[in-house]
Amino acid sequence: MSEGTDRLITMLTAFDSRVQAAKSGDWGRPAPCEGWTARDVVTHVANNVLNLTAGLTGSEPKPMAADEDTVVGWERALAAANVVLPTADMTQNVPGPMGPMPAEMVIGRLMSMDTLVHIWDLARAVGGDERLDAEAVARAYDGVKPMDAMIRRPGVFGPKVECAPGSDLQTEFLSFLGRTV
Repeated sequence: MSEGTDRLITMLTAFDSRVQAAKSGDWGRPAPCEGWTARDVVTHVANNVLNLTAGLTGSEPKPMAADEDTVVGWERALAAANVVLPTADMTQNVPGPMGPMPAEMVIGRLMSMDTLVHIWDLARAVGGDERLDAEAVARAYDGVKPMDAMIRRPGVFGPKVECAPGSDLQTEFLSFLGRTV
């Protein structure tokens, strides 16, 4: 298994712990992503995973249905990741946000970073554990800073939020991605 794949599976496992800790009444609670609910965050991450695993296997994606139970839909996506990712060909191109991209880049960089920030989004929405892995935060922050202009497009990340001088790296990272911590 590649380092990027291992990183993404670690992020998905952390995300799963927040999904499993949420109560059934939490899914409609507002998330830090403007206009999103906790369920929207889960659906977004699940559909990213389902699109990726479909791309890696050459199959049609089967996104989470609007009426699908949140936890069931998420578990379906996580199961697909656990089956497909460990043996996937990381040299192939898969659909990415800017067109086809090498699987290793999509998995190790983009999806890992996106999942990491959504771990926090979901935790904030449902009152869960907001702590993120410090090493993952440092790696993701270093990787996303050079993409500043690209991620400010509509539908990607919002404008940076100022954080207090001396803030910890997690706060800086989340603020950089438009989150008010």
